[in-house]
Amino acid sequence: MPRIVFTPQLRRYTATPEVDSTAATLRAVLDDAFAVNPALRGYVLDEQDHLRPNVAVFIDGQRHVDRIDLNRELPPDSTVHVLQALSGG
Repeated sequence: MPRIVFTPQLRRYTATPEVDSTAATLRAVLDDAFAVNPALRGYVLDEQDHLRPNVAVFIDGQRHVDRIDLNRELPPDSTVHVLQALSGG
């Protein structure tokens, strides 16, 4: 079953549960994590339910680059990592 993991940076602001899910899509696995901690939604998604610009999502080590379409299908043994993207020079 897919697992979603949040990196420690977000823990400074709210609880970041690791969740095993039966979800088949990225959006659904995110929703399962938000069900455990609803406050987490605002740190990950904007008002249109798109990924915030400062959030990066990796599925099985590959970056998910589409901030709007979160309906990507997940293999049953996927690991989704959610982290704050860093910028700078």
